[in-house]
Amino acid sequence: MTRIFPAYAYGDGPVAGCYWATTVPDEPGATPAATGKITADVVIIGAGFTGLSAALHLAQDGVDVVVLDSMYPGWGASGRNGGFCCLGGAKASSAELAHRFGQDALSGWRQAEQDAVALVARLLQENDIAADTHSQGETILAHNDRAARELRKDADRVKADYAVDAKWHSPDALRDIGMAGPFTAGLTIPVGFALNPRKYVAGLVRAVLAAGARVHGHSAVTQIARNNNGFTLTTDQATVHASRLIVATNGYSSEDLPPWMAGRYLPAQSNVLVTRPLTQAELDAAGWTSRQMAYDTRNLLHYFRLMPDNRFLFGMRGGLLASAKAEANITARARHHFEQMFPAWRNVETPHGWSGMVCFSSNRTPYCGPIPDMPGAFAGFAFHGNGVAMGSYAGALLADLVQDRPTRLPYPKVMRAAAPRFPLGRFRRALLPAGYALAGLRDI
Repeated sequence: MTRIFPAYAYGDGPVAGCYWATTVPDEPGATPAATGKITADVVIIGAGFTGLSAALHLAQDGVDVVVLDSMYPGWGASGRNGGFCCLGGAKASSAELAHRFGQDALSGWRQAEQDAVALVARLLQENDIAADTHSQGETILAHNDRAARELRKDADRVKADYAVDAKWHSPDALRDIGMAGPFTAGLTIPVGFALNPRKYVAGLVRAVLAAGARVHGHSAVTQIARNNNGFTLTTDQATVHASRLIVATNGYSSEDLPPWMAGRYLPAQSNVLVTRPLTQAELDAAGWTSRQMAYDTRNLLHYFRLMPDNRFLFGMRGGLLASAKAEANITARARHHFEQMFPAWRNVETPHGWSGMVCFSSNRTPYCGPIPDMPGAFAGFAFHGNGVAMGSYAGALLADLVQDRPTRLPYPKVMRAAAPRFPLGRFRRALLPAGYALAGLRDI
């Protein structure tokens, strides 16, 4: 594998303190390493939301499918995120999307965002996955007066884009609904919910296996060979031959698996802290008693929510370096931001802290479609921090695309656009410091 972050980013260090791992029992033997010679109709690289959703839909269609993951299902971003199943998936604005793709395509994309949330809800229900869901949509919190003015305009945009009514909150109203803090306004969009992402992953794995698919952890793909009959993938202990291929590795992709991926995705770190369970007195002291998932209006945003067990989750865009020292520094920085935003909890312990990779594209939209010059191969990636819903949705689309059949869900034009390469190739991480600095200035 050829990856653009240091090896530390792809090891155990960043995930060691992940709270979600403590909530899901180990199931040794459920996803053993691939060994020997394996054949299938479709092979999927990556056992996160996208790969597992694709595998489930394929298996339910009667397709023989094998999933390979370098570590274990949910080890990457799917098992480390903040658990926000919500609207999103692109960073491009409505005006930009309308200019590039047309108004009809923009409408189709906005509907797909809602359909993606509905898909996750359906998968949870149909497969009896208990994932600690809560929150009635999501609340956006303005971090200053200028942001509040812009947020007020967003209420009309939400109505136009999603045909739903967003609810405006003054600072006093926020305190009344248990969302007190250094916020100058709020806007609640009634689409989406929060969940435990690792429980969602575990439930998908059980459903995939029950449907007849095979899932193999600790089976890093080291080579992809194209031949007349499909693809042959090589791991340390196995060779897997399949007629069709899906690449679902997102921010944990490799530059050479396949080579087309090189330069087309940009991983960026996001960090999460989780407190111990808070007492009612502590919740009251901070004025935060709502279980609504929320994020602020900063470009380098904070996202947070009170979970069903009274632990508080606090996340933010992370660091630019990957090492044990860098991980400790960004964890300390996240803790500082947490204490600034919620000073009543300065003495509350945060025993869990970890980081993971979100994934961006240069055109600020996700890609889901065929890999050019590689007939029979498809990829889905770059969900811009909204992989719970949009990654699951992309998986469902890929399951149909790989079968050369019309998609059962709408296939937005926005997701079909080619994924251009970033400047600087393997050194594109150098773009992040300037981008973060500019974003930080715009947050003032």
